Amino acid sequence: MLFIKMGIKEVHKWEQTVVKILNIDGWDLEWSGGSYEHFDARGLTPKNNKCVIEMKFRHTYYETKMLEKLKYDKLMLINEDVHKLYLVFDPKAMYIFWLNNLDLPSLEKMNCPDTTLWTKKKKQKEVYLLEESQASYINNESGFDRCL
Repeated sequence: MLFIKMGIKEVHKWEQTVVKILNIDGWDLEWSGGSYEHFDARGLTPKNNKCVIEMKFRHTYYETKMLEKLKYDKLMLINEDVHKLYLVFDPKAMYIFWLNNLDLPSLEKMNCPDTTLWTKKKKQKEVYLLEESQASYINNESGFDRCL
């Protein structure tokens, strides 16, 4: 997978594409429409469980996958019976983290790009740095590495 730095329109196209691919694979998802919700898709897993999905497309590979605490907290406010998934795509692979029962690492503070569209400033954010080994599913260039 190769991702270049993308604008919001490109990110939305990728989100929609992921939803379509997962739907082919037995999911029943709808894209959130680029709204300001704290997830990018909602629907049902192949096992007919309710779910929401947050997606991140990273153009650079990092050994750990960054999850903002604010994003995590907002997802965890959603009803307990809804599975919360975090999908991370980078040049090496795709990772799926099932957040409901994930053992989170210690919080860290990092200078991250501000998400507002009119500034290129950095903002200190609280984040979790998830290990690849915490992913339930990894699909890399050679195929499925792990699918739990």
